[in-house]
Amino acid sequence: MVMTLTSNQWHVGIVGYGEVGKILAEDLCRDGIKVSAYDIKLDGDQARPLQEHAAGIGVTLALSSADLATRADLIVSAVTARETVSAAQACAGAMKKSAWFLDFNSASPAAKQRAAKLVNWGGGHYVEGAVMTSVPPYRIKVPLLLGGPAAAELAPLINELGFNAKVASDKLGVSSAVKMCRSIMIKGMEAMVIEAFTTARAYGVEDQVLASLKATFPGIDWEKQGAYFFQRVIEHGRRRAEEVREVAETVREAGLTPWSAQGTAERQAWIADLADQGLFGQKGSEEFARSADWRTEADRILKQIKSAE
Repeated sequence: MVMTLTSNQWHVGIVGYGEVGKILAEDLCRDGIKVSAYDIKLDGDQARPLQEHAAGIGVTLALSSADLATRADLIVSAVTARETVSAAQACAGAMKKSAWFLDFNSASPAAKQRAAKLVNWGGGHYVEGAVMTSVPPYRIKVPLLLGGPAAAELAPLINELGFNAKVASDKLGVSSAVKMCRSIMIKGMEAMVIEAFTTARAYGVEDQVLASLKATFPGIDWEKQGAYFFQRVIEHGRRRAEEVREVAETVREAGLTPWSAQGTAERQAWIADLADQGLFGQKGSEEFARSADWRTEADRILKQIKSAE
């Protein structure tokens, strides 16, 4: 029997207390919904910021994914792409038999299907979710495609909690395929803009390139879009690289060689490596990729390349 509760009765557990997990927790807590969370960083030296954030909004931190699963009516998995299946496995055996598992992660259809088997075998009700755009501007209202046999039942329940979900299919993998194919384009554009703009800057032809792009695509503000792409990849390149590796796997599952996706993953990971080395400054500082001018970051990249020669 599937659990049905009114919104003020839900206990939501969030696995993965990163950017997305924190945003969902903030919005749910603001509406008086009980929230627990767990993140692997709670077991290391990065625990304090998570603990302080949770205490500030009223989130209870669990000792483990299994500990969280024992108390939650709805588990939202918001981990990195490569942890999709392991997060489901960690929760599956401890879930309430009537609880829901909403997989928010950007993983291939096959990965979602593996996660579903684990959760459903444990007695939970798995629903895949595909987040269709960047979460921060929309927060909990980010467009969300649901998939799987239980998706139609879960959609109105989580929409009552504040989500913006609609059902894409009763078959597992369809929602994720939509997300993955979209990411070929979006994450690929990020990588291409960084590569093209930085190369143009190296040759001193960025103004001509931007003018040409504007003439061809007049509806896009390429200065603004370029700055946004640089910012997002510098801040989230590691997570994006992992997602695009899942995208590449999705392409392989379709029988194609993922040349574009593989290159995108390499570029995203390369920027993440530079960010980890402190090239772009520390998050929260004035240096950190918050300028409206992408040229500052391109110049740092070019300087790093020359110093490595």
